[in-house]
Amino acid sequence: MQVISSKDNEIIKKIKSLKEKKYRDLENSYIIEGIKLVKEAISEGSKIKKIVICEECLESGEIDKDTLYEIAKFDVIYVTEKVFKLITDVKTPQGIIAVIEKNNISSKIDYSEDIIIALDGVQDPGNLGTILRTVDSANLKQIILSSNSADPYNPKVVRSTMGAIFRVNIIEVNSLKDTLEEVKRNNFKVMVTSLDTKNSIYDIDYNKKAIIIGNEANGVSKEIQAIADEKVKIPMLGKTESLNASVATGIMIYEYVRKKLGK
Repeated sequence: MQVISSKDNEIIKKIKSLKEKKYRDLENSYIIEGIKLVKEAISEGSKIKKIVICEECLESGEIDKDTLYEIAKFDVIYVTEKVFKLITDVKTPQGIIAVIEKNNISSKIDYSEDIIIALDGVQDPGNLGTILRTVDSANLKQIILSSNSADPYNPKVVRSTMGAIFRVNIIEVNSLKDTLEEVKRNNFKVMVTSLDTKNSIYDIDYNKKAIIIGNEANGVSKEIQAIADEKVKIPMLGKTESLNASVATGIMIYEYVRKKLGK
């Protein structure tokens, strides 16, 4: 078994570069880390380009024999602990990293779903990851991201998704307004969250709706509000006027789920 010990190794430098968005875009790849995520990537049939294992970390026994057997089917390289620390993104690594091809299955929107979630400038990686996880939990298969949203393949986003990133088609668009105009032509209504309305999320029909979640600080942009068919708000009984973007998304998605189960 050959073990890479040099930080100047070309393979290591390429993997390390994937910490930056421009190289993730160039290689159409991203990094996942940890036993659970790697096992989930395998079970979901993700396109695994390479798996990196820390040689010394094998001694701890954290990577079980069944996992080692599974990953042996892929392109696996072993590195020293010193080299592994150069490419890991966590403080207490489990000793396994995989390079995955991006899950941008298609740039085409699937109009067979009841609702479509679109994010307008959601920039916090933790929020984006949690939203992807919530979308997946409701068995929705896609999400639309505006160009000024966080990078969905940022390591923090990937960790926050808890594996949902392998199952949700992420459609990144240059112009959210143009995309939503197309959505409207396909018989969907565009719905935005706004404080400037009396309409509650509990009073509307969740059928063929594109639900737009806005930026954490400024909400949905004015140009998107201008083309919206409906404005809704989440009723709040306390003094707080707004909610975290991922919390608001979760409330709306699960109101959709509640009504769907009620049918």
